[in-house]
Amino acid sequence: MVAIIKTGGKQYTVTENDIITIEKLDAEVGDKVTFDEVLMTSKDGEISVGRPFLDNVKVNGVVEEQGKGDKVIVFKFKRKKDYRKKRGHRQLYTKVRIESIEA
Repeated sequence: MVAIIKTGGKQYTVTENDIITIEKLDAEVGDKVTFDEVLMTSKDGEISVGRPFLDNVKVNGVVEEQGKGDKVIVFKFKRKKDYRKKRGHRQLYTKVRIESIEA
């Protein structure tokens, strides 16, 4: 079974036992999480599409890891004006292993 879920303002295509990297969730490692915003499911060629979400469909997962992504450097400058700014950013993420899709 395949499902498309929405979390953190993004959409992810998931199946059982997938590991996905999503925006940071307030959960500890080992906690169970449930995604209620399921946009679409597909099983044996039968597709169900929600408007906007499907009722009575949930995707369950377990938090595997909390971490920070690679550093992204933002460098701004204006030539001839002696203006330079160098900033770095590391996005926080959560790795979730999908356990089941309940339809």
